[in-house]
Amino acid sequence: MSILVTRPSPAGEQLVSRLRALGQVAWSFPLIEFSPGRQLSALADHLRALDAGDLVFALSQHAVEFAHAQLLQEKQSWPTSPRYFAIGRTTALALHAVSGIDVRYPLDREISEILLQLPELQTVAGKRALILRGNGGRELLGETLSERGADVTFCECYQRCAKFYDGAQEAMRWHTRGVDTLVVTSGEMLQQLWSLIPQWYRENWLLRCRLLVVSERLANLALGLGWQDIRIADNADNDALLRALQ
Repeated sequence: MSILVTRPSPAGEQLVSRLRALGQVAWSFPLIEFSPGRQLSALADHLRALDAGDLVFALSQHAVEFAHAQLLQEKQSWPTSPRYFAIGRTTALALHAVSGIDVRYPLDREISEILLQLPELQTVAGKRALILRGNGGRELLGETLSERGADVTFCECYQRCAKFYDGAQEAMRWHTRGVDTLVVTSGEMLQQLWSLIPQWYRENWLLRCRLLVVSERLANLALGLGWQDIRIADNADNDALLRALQ
């Protein structure tokens, strides 16, 4: 098995070095990189507007990293009165590490549907909800909280930007290296990979690879694009991806 990991840095490199330590052949090929979000400067004001019992949601580690860096720069700290939630364990640990605050997260899968099942989120009418995220992303969390009566504000803490590659050159490189397994952790990256690789290589190599994804939704998207050998990891963190790859 020769594995191509498309996760962005540093998570992609970390997974590759763990795979190599286990004797696997693995390569890092990050498809996106991150830069500060357009709404970061408003973050401290958004946080100051929250009262006891209001809600803060962190949708990724990157949202936490960029938000915390911004607060440090403005010599602000995370307020302790709101209740904090994260999309999954890794993000919750990152947020707890920088804020010292208890962060609730779903123990199951790292998706909005599961997060929204938490008992504390069933009655949120009249509460403010601040969602820390990247550019774009799914609207399900915000829409559902609004339907339940919360006053929702999004704060774009970081932007995902596609990295530029020469598709023909990369396709030849990975095909020659015998890559037969791909790790893709978002729909955006899956679409990007499919579009990047020229048609001949797409049909004769890319779509013949085993594909490891992190949700049912992604698996369905991959099926629609033409992949057939698809596995779903039980979570989006490197531990879960490693288990699925072994």
